[in-house]
Amino acid sequence: MPAPLLRPFGKATYPDPYPTYAELRATAPVHRVELPDGSRAWLVTGEADVRAGLSDPRLSLNKAHSGSGYKGFSLPPALDANLLNIDAADHLRLRRLVSQGFTPRRVEELREQVRAAAGHLADRLAAVLDRAGRADLVAEFANPLPLLVIGDLLGVPEADRGPFSSAVSTMFTPEHPGQVAEAVDRIHRFLLGLVAARRAEPGDDLLSALIAARDEGDRLSEDELVSLAFLILMAGSENTQHLISGGLLTLLGHPAQLAEVRADPSLLPEAVEELLRYAHPNQMAIRRFPTEPVDIGGVRIPPGDTVLLCLASAHRDPARYPDPDRFDIHRADKSHLALGQGFHYCLGAALARTEIRIALETLLHRFPRLALAVPEDGLKWRASFRSHALRELPVTGR
Repeated sequence: MPAPLLRPFGKATYPDPYPTYAELRATAPVHRVELPDGSRAWLVTGEADVRAGLSDPRLSLNKAHSGSGYKGFSLPPALDANLLNIDAADHLRLRRLVSQGFTPRRVEELREQVRAAAGHLADRLAAVLDRAGRADLVAEFANPLPLLVIGDLLGVPEADRGPFSSAVSTMFTPEHPGQVAEAVDRIHRFLLGLVAARRAEPGDDLLSALIAARDEGDRLSEDELVSLAFLILMAGSENTQHLISGGLLTLLGHPAQLAEVRADPSLLPEAVEELLRYAHPNQMAIRRFPTEPVDIGGVRIPPGDTVLLCLASAHRDPARYPDPDRFDIHRADKSHLALGQGFHYCLGAALARTEIRIALETLLHRFPRLALAVPEDGLKWRASFRSHALRELPVTGR
């Protein structure tokens, strides 16, 4: 008997998807679902199954193994030949090339740069609050901070960083379907131009080093080069932006723990780990395609079908986390899957943690009376099953 087809995602679930995940987990560990675009996938909800799936070599990232289900964004080859769409030897080859930009030593060198950028943006936020009495923390602080850092790392001109971020945001949450293709085209043309500019005038940045690896060592193709630039810029800004705004919102909603962190900033690393579990914007890991029949949660999934490993559901699974819907910076088990698992663990994990920690530390220190400017149920969220992220975060107070 075929599995029933569920339609769990829609506008009503976007502001708070967690009750839907709880209901799905309680019903079965794996569900056949139809996504908002009409495509179909298998949704895996339990923490143990999600964790195992992230490291299962039979679940390929390569779209060459996909059948007729959900494949994610339709991207040109020059954006698709990246670490999120390849397996095995090619993945390892590209990962080794990119890792030079994210070594512990390099991240430590970037720490003061992150702190300076956070201080600059805090000054700008303070000026807006003084002038207008309220400000959008997403636009004034959370969005630009990672763009400043990753833009410098790749040598992206400052004037181009905002438009790139806007195009990525449109790609994730278009107002009409045609906007996705338009956004992808803008991103593609921008990156081709950026690579051409860095090739003509190399600098002391990661993109120039990758271009040298392409041109001198022939260690990656031109499509791989442009795709890596896309992935580093997108992944290096998108999730961190939303973790800063979502993390601050979570702390504002838990005033006792907020007071603890303000009084003792040494608690911030522990708070960040709990935020990665509790408030990470990514609802799903990147889609995967079985290369052979795979049994997950008692369900046999055919090769070529799409498997979505639901990180957000796994992070609220009571089989792994006691009282999982409670935010607790003192939680004993702060392990999570927000930064991946195994072979595909996030290369920029240390940098992301550093940025979130410094961002929150700066905000809590500079703005002791920071508060929401609107009721929490009036906040605007992205209309996306992939990403639970604030569109804006109106705040008041100095």
